[in-house]
Amino acid sequence: MTKQLPLALGLQHAPGLDDFIIGRNQVVIDALRRSLEPGGEPILYLFGPTGCGRTHLLLGQCTEAEGHGLRCAYLSLKEYAALAPEMLEGLENLDLVAVDDIQAIATDPIWEEALFALFNRCRDLGTRMLFSADCGPGALPVQLPDLRSRLAWGLTLSMHALDDAGRLDLLQSLARRRALKLPDDVARYLLDRTPRHPGDLVDTITRLDKASLAEKRRLTIPFVRDSLQLG
Repeated sequence: MTKQLPLALGLQHAPGLDDFIIGRNQVVIDALRRSLEPGGEPILYLFGPTGCGRTHLLLGQCTEAEGHGLRCAYLSLKEYAALAPEMLEGLENLDLVAVDDIQAIATDPIWEEALFALFNRCRDLGTRMLFSADCGPGALPVQLPDLRSRLAWGLTLSMHALDDAGRLDLLQSLARRRALKLPDDVARYLLDRTPRHPGDLVDTITRLDKASLAEKRRLTIPFVRDSLQLG
């Protein structure tokens, strides 16, 4: 079972690797799957812009690992100020530790030391580690040089944001999860007239799902326009 320490997102279901909209990130997906195989790379570092799906993949890797019978922990450091570094203690006894948004603790000496110590304990015990940040290890503004060098030890993978085709795929995927029929012309209408960040697309489909259920209406351009007050 995955031990989920404070999440950055309010998720309605556990994300998986299979429901990730891959776009130009096939290399990343392949590396994640290989890392769970015997002899796979034990340390992975994912980086990319906000909205590229880093959190989805960290949680998805935990789901995938559970399917292999592994014990996991996921921790988001985005709101680290409300957390205690002591929560990292003992995580090395699991099979996989996934730490999201590590750029958030850069320049905090106590958290940098705690993460450095966790890294060393995981390495000593052979615990798999998966990190994510908005930049590569070399650009991470941490003050502890040894932490920066440790984070670069494993396989570093750059992630790409979705293009418009990927965003359309995401809209359709979100609609299918809610048993909504989203015609292609309506999906394109949404993409042209609503914010394109993946988080915003999730909010848009959630709002339309509620409106469709309340009014017992199909998703058409007039209904979508009125429901979202797009003018």
